Amino acid sequence: MGFSAKTTYGLLALMELAGVEASGERLQVGEIAARQAIPERYLEQMMTSLRRAGFVRSVRGARGGYLLAKPAKEISLADAINCLEGEAEQLEPSQGTCELQLISALAEELRAERVAKLQKLTLADFLSKRDAMLQAQTMYFI
Repeated sequence: MGFSAKTTYGLLALMELAGVEASGERLQVGEIAARQAIPERYLEQMMTSLRRAGFVRSVRGARGGYLLAKPAKEISLADAINCLEGEAEQLEPSQGTCELQLISALAEELRAERVAKLQKLTLADFLSKRDAMLQAQTMYFI
């Protein structure tokens, strides 16, 4: 059960912004799109959604761009993913055949486990894992 392209691209954009958070740097959509090979028009739509939900803020002008609206350690991956994916449509457990009820119950159980795991992870945690992976990869080239 992976993520949609929209969610993946949105998380990549958030990670880019978290990566420059300490410097206070602002990134333009074109920069993020180029760094992560994301279609720029598509990324603009995601950034609008993330801005409306309060995850990022935009600054206009020559030195404008996007930055995180709150610290990366305060952004749970569950909240960001929910913003990008929207609410999942669910069947009522009492609807349909016995088989459909079993499938619905399993889907709900998996959804709850996924949400619980993602609620524990913040954008800062995710960035730390990325940095650890990058450091491990560079060590092999010594």
